[in-house]
Amino acid sequence: MNREDPLWYKDAVFYELHVKAYCDGNGDGIGDFRGLLTKLDYLRELGVDCIWLLPMYPSPFRDDGYDISDYYSIHPDYGTLEEFRSFLAAAHEHGMKVITELVLNHTSDQHPWFKEAQFSRDSPRRNWYVWSDTDDRYREARIIFLDTERSNWAWDPVSKSYYWHRFFSHQPDLNFDNPAVRDEIWNVMKYWLDGHPGTFPSPPGPGVRAAADHRIEREGTYCENLPETHEVLKSLRRRLDENYRGKVLLAEANQWPADVRPYFGEGDEFHMAFHFPLMPRVFMSVQLEDRKPIIEIMEKTPKIPDNCQWGTFLRNHDELTLEMVSEEERDYMYDVYAREAGARINLGIRRRLAPLMEGDRRRIELLTAMLLSMPGCPFIYYGDEIGMGDNIYLGDRNGVRTPMQWSGGWNAGFSTADPERLYLPLILNPLYGYPSVNVEAQRRTEHSLFSWMKRIIRLRKSTRVFSRGSIEFINPASHRVLAYIRQEGKDTVLVVNNLSRSAQAVELDLRRFKGAIPIEMVGGNPFPRIGELPYLLTLGPYHFFWFLLRRF
Repeated sequence: MNREDPLWYKDAVFYELHVKAYCDGNGDGIGDFRGLLTKLDYLRELGVDCIWLLPMYPSPFRDDGYDISDYYSIHPDYGTLEEFRSFLAAAHEHGMKVITELVLNHTSDQHPWFKEAQFSRDSPRRNWYVWSDTDDRYREARIIFLDTERSNWAWDPVSKSYYWHRFFSHQPDLNFDNPAVRDEIWNVMKYWLDGHPGTFPSPPGPGVRAAADHRIEREGTYCENLPETHEVLKSLRRRLDENYRGKVLLAEANQWPADVRPYFGEGDEFHMAFHFPLMPRVFMSVQLEDRKPIIEIMEKTPKIPDNCQWGTFLRNHDELTLEMVSEEERDYMYDVYAREAGARINLGIRRRLAPLMEGDRRRIELLTAMLLSMPGCPFIYYGDEIGMGDNIYLGDRNGVRTPMQWSGGWNAGFSTADPERLYLPLILNPLYGYPSVNVEAQRRTEHSLFSWMKRIIRLRKSTRVFSRGSIEFINPASHRVLAYIRQEGKDTVLVVNNLSRSAQAVELDLRRFKGAIPIEMVGGNPFPRIGELPYLLTLGPYHFFWFLLRRF
């Protein structure tokens, strides 16, 4: 990744982490910026280009920090603004950028803005939120958290009226129809992009991530993807471009690719957006041993502006969402990946990558290789690079948010506190527990998952074909093999994935590359030259090849 390139984000490898989950620097049982700073060498060693920090602001923590009560401070559990400054400067010295999670759709019901709005209907802050005397407006809008919410309206006993919320009822939505709200949100963005005077250098980080699609409400609509929402986003992007260079807006819009496409605009809204529907279909294809789900969703993915990029991922801090699948597909995913009811939450599965793959190293590597070789930039969730497990018996999504496992020693090397003080208990089971799964042990052998991750990330970065290249699927007779050509400039890479638990032989029509020699990228070994006949390959169970096609 060229860090001076204004399009740096198109080539970056992102790494998502909770500050509280990564490393405790002051011994109170909660991760903080002081501890995170000490782990930057590790992240650079892994090959991370950009660190994505989950919410780090003051919050009552009813939704793991997504219920913000102050946009202008750091949560005291995580440290001070000065400690954040030190972390940020060190990250830049290590050649890494930082992107922050800025929750703009809603606030906590404990935020001073909402408290003022509650207190009086004549308050200047009243119109900063969406109020109603009845709960029968905007009925077409879907309810997102079906496990806990029955309505998008909540009764406020203080002001004797209802307020609108698309997420949890303790997270009232901001009213983006109000110009004062839009101006204040821009002030918040400027605060973090400019730097707090005298506290940390300018500019502190490359951008922010925010939910994209729930900003404006209109009667008779689903209250998503409205033209007015795009006007708000274009205005924020315009201000960003006028004042900053190399900064990025990353959208969270859990929708079909065709519905997400407008959030890129003509390259004048979000720079990046997550490709949510691809993720469950990767898991589905491996279980079905069939490439069809992946190819179908990729063929439905529209072209995006040249200055934009998709963000791809296997797992993250939330459940493995199944909103963008059919009911039949959802039932199938539950049956094969979430047999225990405790693994299910909302419309998804609260499991990490390794447990979803039942600890099968071959499948973990295959899925990771597909993530790194498909279009878009990969987002790696902390701990997945060592195969961390989860705890589905913890509430909400906390089971995939447990402390990072650094060693087999006291508290997995995460904290010097008494174990009872940790913000969440460590993973202790024999398969994924920290005595057997930890960074220290995996750093000692070249054959560990962590060592493999370092090599495969380095390999991805050896060419821009994976981040910026086109993709063309090949359809061999065996549906168990997923093959595609990635091309960028003079570079051509052939990717072949065996989705099956059994060995496969496959013949590929590569006649247009006649005369080229496939160079297997992991070992650097040449394979037989391509000719007129179908190109025969054999692959072991869950095996993959990356071939650089060269002409000599």
